[in-house]
Amino acid sequence: MMSGGALLLVACGDGTSAAPPASIGGVAVGPLDPAVARREELRRRPGAATVKATVEAAPTTVSIGGREVSTWAFGDRPGDGGIRAKVGDVLEATFVNRLAASNTLHWHGIALRNDMDGVHDLTQHAVGEGDRFTYRFTLPDAGTYWFHPHMGLELDRGLYAPLIVEDPNDPVEFDIDVVLMLDDWLDGYGRTQEEVLAELQQGGGHSSMEHMGGMGDMGSMMGGLNGDVVYPLHVINGRGPLERETVTAKPGQRVRLRLINAGSDTPYRVAVGGHRLTVTHADGFPVEPVEVDNVLLGMGERYDVIVTVQSGSFPIVAVPEGKDDPAAEAVLSTGGSASPPAAGSRPAELAGRTLAYDDLVATDEVRLASRQPDRSETIALTADGARYIHGINGVSFPDSAPIAVREGERLRLRVVNETMMFHPIHLHGHTFQMVGKGSARKGTARKDTVNVLPMSSVEIDVEADNPGQWMLHCHNTYHLETGMATVLSYRA
Repeated sequence: MMSGGALLLVACGDGTSAAPPASIGGVAVGPLDPAVARREELRRRPGAATVKATVEAAPTTVSIGGREVSTWAFGDRPGDGGIRAKVGDVLEATFVNRLAASNTLHWHGIALRNDMDGVHDLTQHAVGEGDRFTYRFTLPDAGTYWFHPHMGLELDRGLYAPLIVEDPNDPVEFDIDVVLMLDDWLDGYGRTQEEVLAELQQGGGHSSMEHMGGMGDMGSMMGGLNGDVVYPLHVINGRGPLERETVTAKPGQRVRLRLINAGSDTPYRVAVGGHRLTVTHADGFPVEPVEVDNVLLGMGERYDVIVTVQSGSFPIVAVPEGKDDPAAEAVLSTGGSASPPAAGSRPAELAGRTLAYDDLVATDEVRLASRQPDRSETIALTADGARYIHGINGVSFPDSAPIAVREGERLRLRVVNETMMFHPIHLHGHTFQMVGKGSARKGTARKDTVNVLPMSSVEIDVEADNPGQWMLHCHNTYHLETGMATVLSYRA
């Protein structure tokens, strides 16, 4: 993230801040404010179990794409080191930093206490080389989540892993539970992340025509520009097409695929050859089941889908949307004599019905209570393409104006994209409800990350029920690093 953020932690910690909008007033509720601890107590369940884990970030060497590459990971390969717990548990995760750089852990999608959110210089100081920090917080909601660094370009390495919060009373029936983490890969293939960013800044970004919608294997639902970076490889669970992972099941079994886009610059369209996908969850929260042929995930998004397995061996393909980069691949197989699908397969389901936001209807148990917003606010996503600078309302973080709220409010936030590229916008510490268009139920999913298409807008309702200072930013790693971020700032 851009320099200068150290001022934010100091400001939030002592209760002072830059002047908020006149309509709100007050001082910032910092991560150490008593209101943060009070909210955590409300989440705590009597007799809750404590799940202990150690997350160690360290250099590692792994075979990816048929070559040995040096990267950073939380285990033996990218995606390793995941955590499973049950809803209501207290997670006690000790982060050990074995890297030659400071670091943090952000728990993506969790409505946790603010001082555990893992944003350096906003909610905590960075964890130095050889140091450790223990994150301790309640897991209030079941679902598919993940964790990753929140510093610089480190997410565009192998530093990510799933956090799966199980519900013992989950109404979704399945036989096998599988996590598939999708990622765009650079390490060991020539350019470093820093060199990529320097090229973008020197060339004004968006320099390759292959990123224009429709120039890839199929037309793009994202429109405009789909990415800034050409990647030599795309992986599923840290494995390229040469070492692809196999999901094994019996015919007729129901496999729950938890799809997580951990990429830095790439949206993925995911399909399973010979099968339809029943979507049951978006960003961890349940939706009324909808059957499609493929799903499209922006960076940071997650979908849970159910696949009823046919007999044979089938490709699982994650195509970089609107790019000509090679796809990420895995295999679904019932074993026996079926030959594995050829690498490079492009199942017909990729061109079938794609999940759209209008298809997503929040289930009654997770829908926000029906009431009008207390306030509305609009922000614009902006970019200076010539200099590769991104921002909110034309200003780059940390100088972008915060979005001020008071605890107990409902804020309707309109996000307007004034650029020619889509932006997956992620809000920390909250799950918002999308404001549907037309029908009162269509497009009302509870999510924490939403794709805002070029020259368009989305509206989301945010229940201000988790005090603190929370990042709102584009989950394109290079856009975040060059300023497309602000803070949802609680005021007292």
